[in-house]
Amino acid sequence: MKKYITGFTFILCALFMASCTPAELQKAMDAANSMQGGGKNETAEGLKQALQIGVSNGSSQLSQTNGYLNSIYKIVLPPDVAKIADKLKVIPGFNNVEAQLIEKFNAAASDAAKSAKPIFVDAIKAMTIQDALGILMGNQDAATRYLENNTRTKLYGQFNPVIVQSLNKFGALDYYKQIVDKYNSLPLVNKVNPRIDDYITNKALDGLFGMIQGEELQIRKDPAKRVTELLKRVFSKQDKK
Repeated sequence: MKKYITGFTFILCALFMASCTPAELQKAMDAANSMQGGGKNETAEGLKQALQIGVSNGSSQLSQTNGYLNSIYKIVLPPDVAKIADKLKVIPGFNNVEAQLIEKFNAAASDAAKSAKPIFVDAIKAMTIQDALGILMGNQDAATRYLENNTRTKLYGQFNPVIVQSLNKFGALDYYKQIVDKYNSLPLVNKVNPRIDDYITNKALDGLFGMIQGEELQIRKDPAKRVTELLKRVFSKQDKK
């Protein structure tokens, strides 16, 4: 009822400006504008809330001990490194290279994942109303792709040094360099770059965005995952499209 009264007040003031003070007219206009944009603002806030839940759940799971190692985002060796491990396993002291590298790489990624959340949150806060409307009615992974497009470069720049630090923390880089140096010393082999941090960083980011995408899909598909009243209202609009 209040909505109709406010709208009626605005119409009267517009038609009979002489009977309204400037303050009354401005109040009526503000009320009308608020009603017009309220739904859009709520949509934006709902999408931000959904993304924050996805980021929090995704990064929390992967940052646990063995979070990457025991997930579908487990980081495996790139093909050229797998070949190195296979070639060295006949050499004493290098028979378990692949398993040790995988364990160290994934431990470093889980350790670094703890630093990702603040970067994601900054991007979520910057989301506009138009962004939110497009995401809500977009593809099932529209929110994740928005987040990736707006954070991947920055995240890489901040994440890579953390990955390097974490790789060093678990002795992964020294161990990897030792393996590559040993391999490169073998006759008739193509020399391999002893740096691996770029590969680990990108794989770790792929896992983070994959987890967020999974959380987004659950919120879109399963009403039970909409754990706040705001999420229930906003995503009910998507259900009707």
